[in-house]
Formats: sequence, structure tokens, C-alpha cells
Amino acid sequence: MATDFWASSHYNRWMVDRATLKQARAEDSQYVDDEEYLNFLPIFFANLIAKLGKKLQMRQRVIATATIFFKRFYVKNSYCDTDPFIVIAACCYVAAKAEEAPVHIKNVVSEARMLFNNEELGAKSFSPDHSKLAEMEFYLVDDLECDLTVFHPYRTLMALCGKDGSAAEAGELGAGVDDGPRYWGTGEGKLELQEGALQMAWFIINDTYRSDLPLLYPPHLIAIAAIYLTLVLHSSTRALLHAQTNTQSAGSASSAHASAQQGSARRSSRSSSAHAKKAPQDIVGFMAGLNVSMPLVATLAQEIIALYVRWERYREDAHATQQDSARGAFAHTYAKRAASVGSAGTASTGATPSADEPSAQGPGERVPLVVTPALMMQVLANMRERCQRDREMAAHGQGGRTVAVNKVLERAQAAG
Repeated sequence: MATDFWASSHYNRWMVDRATLKQARAEDSQYVDDEEYLNFLPIFFANLIAKLGKKLQMRQRVIATATIFFKRFYVKNSYCDTDPFIVIAACCYVAAKAEEAPVHIKNVVSEARMLFNNEELGAKSFSPDHSKLAEMEFYLVDDLECDLTVFHPYRTLMALCGKDGSAAEAGELGAGVDDGPRYWGTGEGKLELQEGALQMAWFIINDTYRSDLPLLYPPHLIAIAAIYLTLVLHSSTRALLHAQTNTQSAGSASSAHASAQQGSARRSSRSSSAHAKKAPQDIVGFMAGLNVSMPLVATLAQEIIALYVRWERYREDAHATQQDSARGAFAHTYAKRAASVGSAGTASTGATPSADEPSAQGPGERVPLVVTPALMMQVLANMRERCQRDREMAAHGQGGRTVAVNKVLERAQAAG
């Protein structure tokens, strides 16, 4: 099962639709001033998971698994009913075990306290008691239904574009090799990308974890969408693609030309003559030969672009840089282009917000142009305060509401 996505719990139990996600956030939407804030929470929480993972020296695959665990947990729970910070710590702790790179619980608690209790976040409620995290682990695994096998797009990316015998990060291909039917076509050959282009595709996949896309689409589609965006946005690769397109349009029919190119590539691979010049790879033919719906890939690519447009409004601080993200490479330029043609509805104007604009929000006001972690902390605090107030009012009347995870933890600790 670990090598067959279609028979895995990931595909059969944890691929959800948008109606399910909307239902999962229904309770939170009652306690937030503007529902648009809920679109920024995945960015906020994914950044925190990445920061904690780096402090614990976790590989990118472990961080990605922890992020998926967090998203799955909140398919069944609401932000206002739980403490997301202890959930983040538990997700990192469990993900490290699931990916066979365990970290000590004391290290997780120590690093989490240093991260969450700083002046910027001020999550003073995070407890130094190791038993609370150990207990939260059981509640997390229970809500995950013990489904700890997660498939990531990195494996497909390296299968389609990785050089033989190498990977961008050791161990990212996972355990074992899929001997079943390939879901990306014949599997003959690989797409030859420059190192910078392959790195950009890897970063795009990293960035998709700041959204709900990993819950909505299979990982191989996300990987192909990342390759598709890379072909469009990586300058030298785009220039090569344009040159090949012009060459093909000047020749015979595209299908015959693609067949000739593939035959030439196979003959050149078998030839050992030093003077034979290798024919350029037919990138368009390779993408067209994938056994996936290209309109669906294009739709997914547009959703990734919409994520970047939204992410442009989120700032860790006034002088933050995103050196580990594809966003810093092309999102600003593409956001303007997307806004001008209306491909991303979240951008009503093509202007990029200034980092100096105020981020404070009063009751009933719209989401400001610049969203910061401090503002997200304020939103979470307001949501939990309003939720708690309604709980107390309901306790004197109807009562009988579902006991949240944080309530279970409090009662368990009180009982000793």
C-alpha cells in the first residue's frame, strides 16, 4: 500500500471536495469578522510548521507530512474550538515518527515554546508540560484514523524530471518503487529540465502546502501543474520552449514532427558516436503524452497563481524575504499579469500593497491589504473569545455541544 497511491488511505479517505472544506470552516466563519481571513490562516499555519520543522532539523518531506496532518485534523475540527499551536507541535512530532526521522518530545516542546511564545506571536498558552503534547498525540492520531501514510508531489516530480541516480533531497523519493501501472503515460524517458527550473518546480510544490490544494488534488497532478508553471515562468526554459514551438510550426504536422523527434531521441540515446549531436527534446510532446487531463492541470495552475496573489498580501515582517519560495522569483510579476486579465479574482487591483500600510482591523472592517502574523493571532484570539462566550451562554440554555479537543485535554489533566 505504501507504493500504490490509488489503493492508499490518502486517496480513498483523505481526498475531499470543496463542500467538505466549506463545512469544516462553517463554525469558524461565524466568529470571524471577514471570511477572507480564513484564506490566510493556511499560509500562517504552514509557515509556523515550516519554522518549527527547520528548528528541529526536519527534512522537507517531514515538514510536508506534518502540514498534511494539520490540514486533515482541521477537516474534522474548528480553529475556534482548539489550540492550533499544540496541534502544530503534535503534527511535527507524529510526522517525524511516520517518516522514520523521530525527534525527542523534549526537543519539540522546547523549540515550540521558543517559537510560539516570542514577542511577535505571544502564544503564552503553550505549556512546557511534555505530557500535554504526548496526550495530544493520541487525539491527533485518533482524528487521523491512524492513516499516517502520505503521498507527496516530490516523488512524481523526480520521477518525471529527476536525473538518474540523483534527487533534490536525499530520501525524498520515499521507500520502494511503484511497480504498478504508471499514471503519467508510457514512462519512457524523462523531461530534461535545467537545475534552476527543477528547483523552481520544487519550490512551487513547497508553496502549495500554504493552501488547501493538497486536500483537493492528487499529488501527481500538483507535480505536473508545478512543471507546467515552470515551463511558463522559468525564463531560459520558456525561451527554449518558444524556439521549439516556432520550429515545429514551420515544419509539417505537429503529430508527425513529435513522432520524429521521439524516434530521433531514442536513436540518439542508443548511439555512442561522439560526433552525433543530440536532438532537442520535444517538451510539448512530452507534456501532451502525459496520461492526465491538461485542462484540469491548467485549472490547478490558475489556483496556484491565485495563491501567490493572496500570498503577496501576507508579510512576515516589513523587510521579510522569501528566499526559499518560488513566490519571491515570479509571483509579483505574475500577480500583476493575472490581475490584468482577471485570472485571479482575489486581486481587485493590480497594485502591490505597501508594507507600511496599517494592518489593524476593527469590528466589521474589511481585511487590510497587508496581513501579518500579529493580525492572524488577533483574529484567532477574537474567534476563540467569541466562541467561548457562545459556549457559556449555551451551557445555561440548550447545552450538549460537542466537547472540543482542548476541553478534553483540560479535563484529562484535571483528573490527574
